[in-house]
Amino acid sequence: MVAWRCREQSVAGGEAPELSTLGRLCTMHCTVVEYRGWKEGYRCGYCASAQGKVSMGMWAHSMTVQDYQDLLDRGWRRSGKYVYKPIMNQTCCPQYTIRCRPLHFQPSKSHKKVLKKMLKFLAKGDSSKVAGDVTEEPMDSHGEDAVACSFVLKNASDISQSELKPLSVEETERVETEDNDEEEEMKKEVIVKKVASEPPQICADKDSAGSSERSDSAKLVHTTPKPGKGADLSKPPCRKAKDIRKERKLHKLLQNQTHTLEGSPSQAEPQVLLSQNSNSKANQPKSIEDFIFVSFPDDATHQLEVRLVPVSFEDPQFKSSFSQSATLFAKYQMAIHKDTPSECGEYEFTRFLCDSPLEAENPPSGPDCGYGSFHQQYWLDGKIIAVGVIDVLPYCISSVYLYYDPDYTFLSLGVYSALREIAFIRQLREKTSELCYYYMGFYIHSCPKMRYKGQYRPSDLLCPETYVWVPIEQCLPTLEHSKYCRFNQDLKAVDEGGIKELGRVRVLHKRIVMPYSMYKKRRKGPSDEANVQQYASLVGQTCSERMLLFRN
Repeated sequence: MVAWRCREQSVAGGEAPELSTLGRLCTMHCTVVEYRGWKEGYRCGYCASAQGKVSMGMWAHSMTVQDYQDLLDRGWRRSGKYVYKPIMNQTCCPQYTIRCRPLHFQPSKSHKKVLKKMLKFLAKGDSSKVAGDVTEEPMDSHGEDAVACSFVLKNASDISQSELKPLSVEETERVETEDNDEEEEMKKEVIVKKVASEPPQICADKDSAGSSERSDSAKLVHTTPKPGKGADLSKPPCRKAKDIRKERKLHKLLQNQTHTLEGSPSQAEPQVLLSQNSNSKANQPKSIEDFIFVSFPDDATHQLEVRLVPVSFEDPQFKSSFSQSATLFAKYQMAIHKDTPSECGEYEFTRFLCDSPLEAENPPSGPDCGYGSFHQQYWLDGKIIAVGVIDVLPYCISSVYLYYDPDYTFLSLGVYSALREIAFIRQLREKTSELCYYYMGFYIHSCPKMRYKGQYRPSDLLCPETYVWVPIEQCLPTLEHSKYCRFNQDLKAVDEGGIKELGRVRVLHKRIVMPYSMYKKRRKGPSDEANVQQYASLVGQTCSERMLLFRN
């Protein structure tokens, strides 16, 4: 980090209140930036346009976590020490800042598959690859739906002993399902039917004579469908054999429970009991913590440890693991992004993922790890297989990058690390209530392979004009019609944090901190007011009055 020795400029005539109150002649921890201005006509990595990308940028010599938090909320993002903001209405692929709300996050079916796949690998060493698996980008999940994982925890069967008390199920078969959604749907189907009815047919090709429960549609005369017209809609749809087996097991289970209850004072209907159990289960879906924080037996095949390491060469853990981490980065870049060895050496690794402008802070009210930049290292059996680069900020964790060992692509480490980071935010919030968002970088709707971030819900997109957060469900319809959109539907709304007083922008000139109004009077040569106006309009009034804009 760069520490600047700054002093105030004493001014007579009422201008002193405009000046900052930084320490006098002491090493300061504050944000110091050099605005680089407009950058256009360079290659876009999303649509492969040779000259379509347009952005503004600045070099951050140092930056406080609060300033970076506020910049994120205005559409900025960092790469190393370079902080940039796409010009949304001009760039070829508009990049919308996206954040997830972890406190209300529930894993999807595909997320659970990834979590179960990891559990199965750790417990049993199963590393089977399913046809259709593809190489993933960081946090990408486009290949995860091809993975069919039926791993179920040893003590997490769908109908537990405690749920069925006071009924005895010692001699009954246990029912297993892949997740709660499947279980709930199947149980509802069983409850609606009579328990004592005959086991259902897999495919009803013939009419059942004398059945009083057939619907009107099932009584229609069967006609042979015309060629090319598809299935005969007059017949009930075929059901999966797996669903039939589950229903038969439940049917048998309920019959056994009925015999057990005979003569009991409380002759409760099995259907009612099952319905109550099903409702109770439905009200408590499994969270990501239920999959992540699991105690494994001593004979588990693999051991996974996640370490949070501050990005600092003064930190012993970071220093000792640097070489292994840099080697993994190079392996990932060459395999996934086809970089040459010269493009992903230790220098490039350090500049991209180790050099951070964020000043580490550890206030009493903050998280135990403090604020700043970190590497979240995933150690499998004593070696690093993945590293998630994150920034811990006052209101969020911002995901910077992920690189992993391509040999473990089958574990969907991009998705798994994202779910771990969401769980980490929930942990941190136990002490720091304001830290409650997960910033996933940019959502790029015009690039289909970059839409996966919208799968982590509930999530919001940042309006590029008024800088208010809008639920992604409200944004997607407009994005289907135009790649650039103003999400705020209030046409009268404006950027409330926009620049209002240019003279109050703080400037660092010859190691002296002063307002721009004073610097403007002292400046010799051509006016730079247009450049400063552009900078201030992009960072906003609050940041422009807190950060120091370097002027030479």
